[in-house]
Amino acid sequence: MIPIKTDEEIEIQRQSSLLVGKTLAEVAKLIKPGVTTRELDQVAETFIRDHGAKPGFKGYGGFPATLCISVNDEVVHGIPGDRVLKDGDIASIDCGTFMNGFYGDSAYTFPVGEVNEETQKLLERTKESLYLAIEQAVAGKRIGDIGNAVQKYCEGFGYSVVRDLVGHGVGRKLHEKPEVPNYGRRGSGAKLKSGMVLAIEPMINLGRKEVAQDADGWTIRTADSKPSAHFEHNVAVRNGKADILSTFEYIEEVLDIR
Repeated sequence: MIPIKTDEEIEIQRQSSLLVGKTLAEVAKLIKPGVTTRELDQVAETFIRDHGAKPGFKGYGGFPATLCISVNDEVVHGIPGDRVLKDGDIASIDCGTFMNGFYGDSAYTFPVGEVNEETQKLLERTKESLYLAIEQAVAGKRIGDIGNAVQKYCEGFGYSVVRDLVGHGVGRKLHEKPEVPNYGRRGSGAKLKSGMVLAIEPMINLGRKEVAQDADGWTIRTADSKPSAHFEHNVAVRNGKADILSTFEYIEEVLDIR
């Protein structure tokens, strides 16, 4: 069964989701060439705990950190450590919080210093595909409509959609039903109902769709070593228009994106 949240539960979950956006904004203030991924992780953990929440990822399935930081050809689940970010890198930062019984889960891919135009376009278009997907997260549509919106847009630019990893329901558990692929046929899959809360998260590769897992058991990277971008929002399915619970507003204030 796909969980349906009450309006009250969705408002509680919105607070967890907004805290993720605020945490990623704190991280955004520090992202520049020369910073280590561990430094970013420590800032995020302190900020989350200072706001009365727990890191949603730390300890989840044995994951050792607060943030997943995936650099360049790493798609998701990169472990923070001694890696130093360099000019021209991109860093997908995925963050989770747990507060008042509900999870928030959101991700943003940051440019580090000056990135090349090809990579910058990948970031912009991956983010755009997220919002096209969210437009489909309304009652009466189907899961396949969400994935089809991402796939059609991104493949139109010659990018590929990761098939091995998908979005998901989110609520009292970090991963709930249904799975939310970033590809699919319109009109296929589970029917969307008001009160479902989904983590919609396009993972888009500049090159081929195939991925591989590192020996650390977590990090997923592109098989052809080309860059990958990842953006994620928590979205409540509603009648007529989806309700985005998380936010990039605080992040983009820091980055001065208008």
